Amino acid sequence: MAGAKERVLRRRIASVNSTKKITRAMELIAATRVVKAMQRANEARPYATQITTVIENLAAGGAAANHPLLRQPEQVNRVGIIAIAGDRGLAGPYNAGVIRAAEKQLDGARIDGADYALILCGKKTNDYFRFRGFDIAESYEGMSDSPTYEDARTVANRVMEMFTAGDVDRVELIYTEFVSMGTQRVTVRRFLPLESTESMATGGSVDDGGALAEFEFEPSPDGVLQSLLPRYVEARLYGAMLDAAASEHANRQRAMKAATDNAEELKLKLTREMNSVRQEAITTEIMEIVGGAEALADDRGSSSDLLLDHLVPAHLFPDHPDQRDPHFRKHHV
Repeated sequence: MAGAKERVLRRRIASVNSTKKITRAMELIAATRVVKAMQRANEARPYATQITTVIENLAAGGAAANHPLLRQPEQVNRVGIIAIAGDRGLAGPYNAGVIRAAEKQLDGARIDGADYALILCGKKTNDYFRFRGFDIAESYEGMSDSPTYEDARTVANRVMEMFTAGDVDRVELIYTEFVSMGTQRVTVRRFLPLESTESMATGGSVDDGGALAEFEFEPSPDGVLQSLLPRYVEARLYGAMLDAAASEHANRQRAMKAATDNAEELKLKLTREMNSVRQEAITTEIMEIVGGAEALADDRGSSSDLLLDHLVPAHLFPDHPDQRDPHFRKHHV
């Protein structure tokens, strides 16, 4: 029984060791990818900042485009929810946090008497809501690991079509914001309708004497604003996707590091248990040998030392009268 238990423990140790190698490799891969994702997010921020500044200048310059993306609904009958999560698991609470926030927004829309339209980016959110019978308006996969601007444009164009056509009256964006390597938080922001040009003019960076609003725009401020607003929507979505990708890799790195540490701890525990089983087996075998030797001695009715009889046979001292005395042989061995 002890030998069988030892074999089982050896197989478990080998399995844990193999798992540890896999989680360690995934940890190193995630650590490399999170650095690249952070660089991409930082490189995309100047574009988003600049296009926001231009729109603020247009608003301060008197542009008041009657763009459909600025339409403020009188009543919200249907809410669009964009949920950005991952295509894969093993990333700790990353996917679950986005899913919980999306469910909370769904419940809020139902309480307010509004319908919903789910726009899901990521296989995990798609599988979760589809399995539970939710109506999914649009779903996209294969974008979470390394999103491109074309991916953001594809999703943004579809969302803008739904909003301008009146299919949804408000759109909420749910994603995981990347703050630092140790901090990522689930964020819910209004995506559409955009802020009015008046609020952009008063809330932007054009308060310093209005100097930034003295540019001349061709063909007109309204025409430029009409063209820039869709690009602004795309840039916002692209920035959210990049933040979500960096957050996913950071969460996966932490999760795989914890799994590697747990595997090492479990391996140490199983090794100690196996050593204990081996020691018990050895002790049992010794006791069986000693017990068998004593039983044989009792059967012979002799007080001789059987182990000594085996090591020092009596024929080595054939002529000595005390050759049968074990004390004699012990003294002359």
